[in-house]
Amino acid sequence: MNTSAMTAHRHPHWRKSSYSVGEGQCVEVTSAAGRVRLRESDDPGTVLTTGPAVLAAFVRSAKAGAFDA
Repeated sequence: MNTSAMTAHRHPHWRKSSYSVGEGQCVEVTSAAGRVRLRESDDPGTVLTTGPAVLAAFVRSAKAGAFDA
């Protein structure tokens, strides 16, 4: 049993975007076992989990303006 992987799953190292300005409206990200987990810093109990390819496609679409109103 890999105890370091178990510890990482229970206590992941969340990273904040360098674009965050510290006003509590930050997206944080971590990864483990081939999955990416995202949360909003002011609601850390709610976590979205996805695969890296899906997240990359979302980011590309957002950068291209696909979700602009």
